[in-house]
Amino acid sequence: MTATTYSDVWNLEVFFKGGSDSAEFADHLKVTKELIEHFKTKVHNWTPLNTAQDNVYLKELLSDFETAGKKLRQAAAFVGCLQAQNTEDKKAYTLEATVTGLSATFQSALSAFDNLLSSINDEAWAQVLEDNYLKELTFSLTERRERAKEKLSIQEEALISTLGVDGYHSWGQLYDLIVSRIKVPVEENGEVKQLSVGQAANRFSSSNRDVRKEVFKSWEKSWNEQADYLSKTLNHLSGFRLNVYQKRGWEDVLKEPLSINRMKKETLETMWSVISENKQPLVQYLNRKAKLLGLEKLSWFDLDAPYGKTESKVSYQEGAEFIEQNFALFGEKMAAFAKKAFENQWIEAEDRPGKAPGGFCTGFPESEESRIFMTYSGTPSNVSTLAHELGHGFHSFAMKGVHYLNRGYAMNVAETASTFAEMIVADAAVKNAKDEEEKLALLDDKIQRTVALLMNIHARFLFETRFYEERKRGPVSVETLNKLMEEAQKEAYCEALDEYHPLFWASKLHFFITSVPFYNFPYTFGYLFSLGIYAQALEEGTGYEEKYISLLRDTASMTVEDLAAKHLQVDLVQKDFWEKAVKICIDDIEEFLQLTDK
Repeated sequence: MTATTYSDVWNLEVFFKGGSDSAEFADHLKVTKELIEHFKTKVHNWTPLNTAQDNVYLKELLSDFETAGKKLRQAAAFVGCLQAQNTEDKKAYTLEATVTGLSATFQSALSAFDNLLSSINDEAWAQVLEDNYLKELTFSLTERRERAKEKLSIQEEALISTLGVDGYHSWGQLYDLIVSRIKVPVEENGEVKQLSVGQAANRFSSSNRDVRKEVFKSWEKSWNEQADYLSKTLNHLSGFRLNVYQKRGWEDVLKEPLSINRMKKETLETMWSVISENKQPLVQYLNRKAKLLGLEKLSWFDLDAPYGKTESKVSYQEGAEFIEQNFALFGEKMAAFAKKAFENQWIEAEDRPGKAPGGFCTGFPESEESRIFMTYSGTPSNVSTLAHELGHGFHSFAMKGVHYLNRGYAMNVAETASTFAEMIVADAAVKNAKDEEEKLALLDDKIQRTVALLMNIHARFLFETRFYEERKRGPVSVETLNKLMEEAQKEAYCEALDEYHPLFWASKLHFFITSVPFYNFPYTFGYLFSLGIYAQALEEGTGYEEKYISLLRDTASMTVEDLAAKHLQVDLVQKDFWEKAVKICIDDIEEFLQLTDK
């Protein structure tokens, strides 16, 4: 019996027929608007009684919140997919503006809702939470209540939300528009091709250094041509954010990201200090790789270079089947989920021009489905990305049946499931290598990710914290941005590179995302946290899947410190857990150094 041939183009028609011209989608937006208005009206009509009886109206409001929230999320996911699959789809940008407007209205209604929660006195609040239905929402509701106490009045927060549509989020949208227009001219087979940034980025994993070097030169030039626009965009976006923080009386720029990620500053500081103390093996790896490639030192454009004479190409079909097989060794639910995603065309992986760069997984809560976006060109790294995004999808799948309010897990734990899935596949690839040459190539690919998460993300974190301090004093010039970025890269990579990427602040979308501040450290947290879970899974063997699923189900209803204590029996403020996780990365490096010590 032959296996099903998987399509590498997703199916969005099952949600709304007709893409950005969809009449169904126009109706969906209309209904969403009505539901949000209905929720907003009910919130404004609520005057808490400050008694146990408040639970009655609260339950009604939560039901309306869930209905409107799912509709809005479904709309945002659809528009995000339309934009990603075709950056020239102008109607999708118009639809995005509509969805952003609806989100702002919804957010402002939620701010008012949270404010009302905070107005209920503590005694009445305790009585309200004794209700059986509300009991399981204790963490989420209390968190909303506490956060509201730290914000401004309902009117002021509503004003911020409204002004944010054109004064904050629009800067993030402008960034996407500028990037969609950027072309990177690259000479291939005697003719100059105008590549999108996504296509150009894929060339950095070419085995030919001349190709990488030429692409990088062209890449820097293309970003530099837009640097004035991009620095203005970043300055205004961060300026808006800092003004809001100042009005709320928040001095530390990490206050909001730490709160969103439900983690203590001590945990973050412990994680970075353990990483900084253990960077020597990573430097040894970079030096060895340079030597193997016949170089004094690696440059920025060499970081994704594959090691080995053979570039193993894996077809999309082979990559999908390999993922399924290895997920099955961990647990049948994870394998069944991946199979369903491949069979039902949940994945957009075709390598074609006009697509947005990068990869993501997005959820359609009304349909209880996910969609995965990436550009698959057959590299081992592509297989890892595919597994990574399927991990995100599995996290949503594991949340099935959990109350909508308890599904809002933060980015740091969101990156846990994805990295865990990626580890399963990367480890399997190394173990199944057909010879030493291939084993080294795959081991190198795996270590590249460690370097990215422990060095590149560290550079982003150092840059962003310093940039915000600088921005408090006024707008930051392109020259200063470049200087701050290069200094952060030198520090994070322990001066191990020959040439850096000072314009990385411009080319990295993550600095321009308005929905989540500090889109950097959660990646590293998720990576190391998942390694800790992975180590436990290997120790316990089969049967761990159920424990893993119960951990995922709790990711939005407790702090990360409590999550780790409950499911892993560890204290994240102490160094031990982080040292063990970093040790797993170092083991790979030691194996690589041993195999290349000839």
